[in-house]
Amino acid sequence: MRDSWERKPGDRIIHLHRLERHRLRRVLGVPGLWATGYGDVGSSIYYALGIVALVALGATPVVLGIAGIIFVFNALTYAEGVSMLPESGGSSSFARHGFNELIGFIAGWSLVFSYVVTIAISSFTIPSYLGYFWQPLKESQVLAVLVSIGIVAFLTALNVLGVRESTFLSLSMAIIDVVTQVFLVFLGMVFLFDPHLLAENVTLYWPEPHNFVFGIAVASIAFTGVESVSQLVEETRRPQVRAPRAYVAMMVTVLVLFAGISLVAFSVMTPQQLATDWATDPVAGIAATMPDRLALSAPADPALNILFNWFVSGLRHLLPLLVAVLAATILLIATNAGVLGISRLSFSLGEHQELPQVFSRIHRRFRTPYIAILVFSAIAVLLQIPGLFLPNLFTLLGGLYAFGSLLTFALAHASILALRVRQPDHARPFKLSWNVLIKGRQLPVTAILGLIATTGIWVVLIVFQPYSRWLGIAWMIVGVALYYWFRKRAHLPILHAARKLRGGPK
Repeated sequence: MRDSWERKPGDRIIHLHRLERHRLRRVLGVPGLWATGYGDVGSSIYYALGIVALVALGATPVVLGIAGIIFVFNALTYAEGVSMLPESGGSSSFARHGFNELIGFIAGWSLVFSYVVTIAISSFTIPSYLGYFWQPLKESQVLAVLVSIGIVAFLTALNVLGVRESTFLSLSMAIIDVVTQVFLVFLGMVFLFDPHLLAENVTLYWPEPHNFVFGIAVASIAFTGVESVSQLVEETRRPQVRAPRAYVAMMVTVLVLFAGISLVAFSVMTPQQLATDWATDPVAGIAATMPDRLALSAPADPALNILFNWFVSGLRHLLPLLVAVLAATILLIATNAGVLGISRLSFSLGEHQELPQVFSRIHRRFRTPYIAILVFSAIAVLLQIPGLFLPNLFTLLGGLYAFGSLLTFALAHASILALRVRQPDHARPFKLSWNVLIKGRQLPVTAILGLIATTGIWVVLIVFQPYSRWLGIAWMIVGVALYYWFRKRAHLPILHAARKLRGGPK
């Protein structure tokens, strides 16, 4: 009988962007890594603020602040991990080296789940921003779901055909995105920020305790870039040094912009408005309401008043248009990046013989992993279907993303701690400080706190959110069963590494 990993007619080495391990060129520096990581985070800001407000209400700035601290723990853990193990795979790679092959697969499979939910939630948010041009897209969730399904289908077809968006376009939109957000934060903090109003909004709309913790969980959706950077270390010049620097730069950018945007949002609207009128398009809400709030602070001087009113009038017409176009474009790119990320990750799992060959099989003509793209994109569509009859789909998707991402981050922290114990003398160009000595091993405090925080919030999530609990656990059970079945069928060890297939499954 033909071996299950033998090359089939029409199979090819994957010719996706940066996917051939043996042909990867180390061309990326700190700016490129930073841009990639922030590209993911920058897109999430267009829906993360709204989804957190739906749950945490007035505590949204506090929740984002706590989530930001956890993000710092995550980024520092990944910085040490990639400096020690400069190979793509992120948490899956850390877990594979820190524990065993099964734990590595669990980390990778939970990351696949996060990618799938990213595809669903990013595409679901696009119609709300396009509602600027046609109001029914914002008012009807059923219509939004149908449009988002169409977007996923369109991008799936493009990725099967092997068509990718321009790198120049992605980078340009990321730069415009940062400039726009900085502009919004500047206007809001200089002209509108009122600490007394902020305190009133926070105290008046404070959520229930379990919603507060759930808000921290779904806030993790805003900090997706840590895995994106780790997937590119094999394409980075001196990754042991430059990847940690990129993480530090991304930490600063993310914390400043997310803190600024959340404070500005509470300066121009109440938490109730944010959680109802602008839940799926919070940045559009800021752009729509900010000019009217600015008009109330017009200067008394007649000459300055004329200039100020002219400026506000321009903002009233141009800012909502800019945000609508920018958000829709960046979210479209983020959705496509999720589909492409599935291809990259399924290739990596196949390379380590953790998934059956079918998920890495290459199309005879288009030379893309079409089965993985079709299967996981179809699952993303299935996650959107409940939106046709459930009004809280947005919150449900946030909970599902939190399930996968928090599990991934927890395993990353645990793996770094395990590597400190199992390989204490391994070279670590970026080594976390603030260590505690336990049984002769130096364990980083940030990784310990990160493990406690992510694990604790993940437990609260599965206790209080049955939808996330049952769907997430079902996903993991199916994945582990698939892994066990495949490894047994291929006569491969369950816990120990199999022969790595260079260039992908043959």
